[in-house]
Amino acid sequence: MRRGRPGALPRGTAERTLTSVGSGEDTGRPDERSAQRDGAAQRGPDAGQRETSRLWHITLSVSGAEAPLKEVRRALEQLAHDHPFLLTSRYANDHAEIRYWEEARDLHDAAAVALRLWGEHRSTAKLPPWEIVGLEVIDRETYHQRVAEGYGPPPASPVGVHPF
Repeated sequence: MRRGRPGALPRGTAERTLTSVGSGEDTGRPDERSAQRDGAAQRGPDAGQRETSRLWHITLSVSGAEAPLKEVRRALEQLAHDHPFLLTSRYANDHAEIRYWEEARDLHDAAAVALRLWGEHRSTAKLPPWEIVGLEVIDRETYHQRVAEGYGPPPASPVGVHPF
């Protein structure tokens, strides 16, 4: 699945399209894919090498004006339905924390996708108009090292939407 915004690229991201999951032939830029299919791909020092995706553990914290707990829970359950990669959500009437795994090429892409999650699902999931107040993005190895050493977030269990 490719994710990206139409129009001009933000500064500092020349030629970068955000990707969430690389899947077979659908990876790379469209012009590169068509050139490869036509057999006209240029052979250079990096020919044949694909950028590999990695797993990133995301913790997104949001906060804002108080909202009824039942509505917050329902909205987070809808978000989990719309975005099936969510592991767990914890919530109160004025804040929530969402944890999940994201597959992305690098930390920048994983963070960009995570920062868009709340806003892109705000209307469809009827999420509260809260703002993002925290974001942690760590690679899989760091996550497992923290858990093994006894610090860092405990494994997401039980999975689902729960009050704080």
